[in-house]
Amino acid sequence: MPDFVNLILLGIIEGITEFLPISSTGHLLIAQHWLGARSDAFNIVIQAGAILAVTLIYFKRLWQLATGWRDADNRDYLLKLMVSFLITAMLGLLVAKAGFSLPDTVWPIALALIVGGFWIFAAEHLSSKRSPSTRITWTVAILVGLAQIVAAIFPGTSRSAATIFTAMLAGTNDRAAATEFAFLVGIPTMFAASGYEILKQLNQAGVHEDWLAVAIGFAASTLTAFVVVKWLLGYVRTHTFNAFAWYRIVFGMVLLLLMPR
Repeated sequence: MPDFVNLILLGIIEGITEFLPISSTGHLLIAQHWLGARSDAFNIVIQAGAILAVTLIYFKRLWQLATGWRDADNRDYLLKLMVSFLITAMLGLLVAKAGFSLPDTVWPIALALIVGGFWIFAAEHLSSKRSPSTRITWTVAILVGLAQIVAAIFPGTSRSAATIFTAMLAGTNDRAAATEFAFLVGIPTMFAASGYEILKQLNQAGVHEDWLAVAIGFAASTLTAFVVVKWLLGYVRTHTFNAFAWYRIVFGMVLLLLMPR
């Protein structure tokens, strides 16, 4: 029973932190310090649970894009989503094949949280000086694809933070529009990452994943993320992201001071 509760708590933490620009990796690290470490497959798949929640929230928009090829604006937006995802997928495979990764330890995650907080302040400040724009340019699409790789390489960066604020700095000054593009491109990205990780686990001899535990975490993450993303989409229409920047900086400093390295 205690482990069942721990699995639900980890799923809830993932669901809350995956799409808020505060780094799910950093929060899962400290949570698993107290609730028990989990496999890479568990952590990746519960992220997919959060992505499923976004898929459900954006289902109408996704259907519009998929069936609206005759509309030039729909076609343009969808092509940019595909290019952004393909950049991430191709570079991600190269990084994976090269075996390059930073350790999921406190020091680099805490630094990434703090640096990311100042990155948010910079993005908000610079974008506020420009005229509001909801347009997703090719520059935005390409840079968002690259930003997802940066977030994957540097734990604690936060995929949502990297993509949203890259889009804002690259010209999409409207927070809601930048957030939508970042979330939509995250759907194929995280589903692909989850599928890749599951296949890798299944192909490793002697690896026996507890798929029931994965399923419990997945369900908790999905339900929680659905509520959190619904709230966030309303919040960004009338508020800046500065509160999240302060949170990242404080949380990063707390990790540096209190957690073992």
